[in-house]
Amino acid sequence: MNLPRITVDPAVCSGKPCIRDLRFPVSRLLGLLASGETKDSILKNYPYLASEDIDEALRFAAILAEEETVEFSH
Repeated sequence: MNLPRITVDPAVCSGKPCIRDLRFPVSRLLGLLASGETKDSILKNYPYLASEDIDEALRFAAILAEEETVEFSH
């Protein structure tokens, strides 16, 4: 996986994937998008993030979704 904007460091956020070592977990960014936040609103509210960070977080999620099998119970 070649995603240079996604970093994993055991000393940062307990080793969770983050955006460029910023202590901003990819899961948080994806959660914002899932809750209806737009790319523009995220960039306005978090000026240290770049548009490319959001794009790469979405690519990361897509790659993980392809690799994982999830079973839902009804």
